[in-house]
Amino acid sequence: MNYAFNENPVRIAIDRIGGATKASNLIGVSNNTVNSWINKRRINNIDHARKLADASGMSVQDLRETK
Repeated sequence: MNYAFNENPVRIAIDRIGGATKASNLIGVSNNTVNSWINKRRINNIDHARKLADASGMSVQDLRETK
């Protein structure tokens, strides 16, 4: 799915599963890591991107997209 320039697919995915704390618990990373993904607008680690994509119903490509 293509998002508008100002939309943050990582933020959307995290919001879909209930926020940063739920995402960090689900994936097994710290809240700081999740907030870093939101700020960078992408998830570098493929395994973490897959977990978030599966939980949020989004594609891995959307979560790993470059700017």
